[in-house]
Amino acid sequence: MNHDDQVLDDPVGRSLRGRHARFARRLGRAAAYLPEAATFSAVSADPDAAEWADLAGLIGPGELADMFSCPATPPPDWEPVFSLEGRQMIWPGTARSDGSPAETGTETETETETGAGVVELGAESVAEMLDLVARTRPGPFWPRTHELGTYLGIRDNGRLVAMAGERLRPPGWTEISAVCTASEARGRGHAARLVGALVARIVARGERPFLHVAEANTGAIALYERLGFTTRKQVTFRGFRIP
Repeated sequence: MNHDDQVLDDPVGRSLRGRHARFARRLGRAAAYLPEAATFSAVSADPDAAEWADLAGLIGPGELADMFSCPATPPPDWEPVFSLEGRQMIWPGTARSDGSPAETGTETETETETGAGVVELGAESVAEMLDLVARTRPGPFWPRTHELGTYLGIRDNGRLVAMAGERLRPPGWTEISAVCTASEARGRGHAARLVGALVARIVARGERPFLHVAEANTGAIALYERLGFTTRKQVTFRGFRIP
């Protein structure tokens, strides 16, 4: 398994050209996720005017080009919509394959217990997942985002109160994302339990976990550092309105 961390400089593009190719739409050298799965777009490391024109044609006038952590500068008539400072964090060391069971699949139709009250979430849980995201705002999450990887949750009296899952998947790596806990269930270690369960699954299949977090979210950064993640680099998340 390739664990070159240079692929993390373009996690969206490398995912769309690889394991997430079935979620990709393309025009020329530009690529973007299907909007019901993710909003992220990708261009090459040094895009020219023609490539920006391809991305504009792919997404459409008036639409948002979510460039995620891509540092390339779009044409001057693309209106900045948001800019958020953040960091990319990685699980240190060498990934191993220790014989642990691999994940049961990226799309599950029924919930299964995975230990310590953690359940695997599938298509039947999308409405609850979207509701939890709306209440906790961990970042972008859409009706098909759960298809990008395994999503795990914790329930309290049947109600989904915490979740986390797998999103970007460049070669050799899997991103942990959508880590969120309902306000009434915080302080119980749910996020740590879910992230730990995902780390175990990712490492067991010979990959390495990574994640992104807003720089202002100091509580989350502290949690990830306690769990063993280290900062690889600072990033800026940006979005632009296409004219």
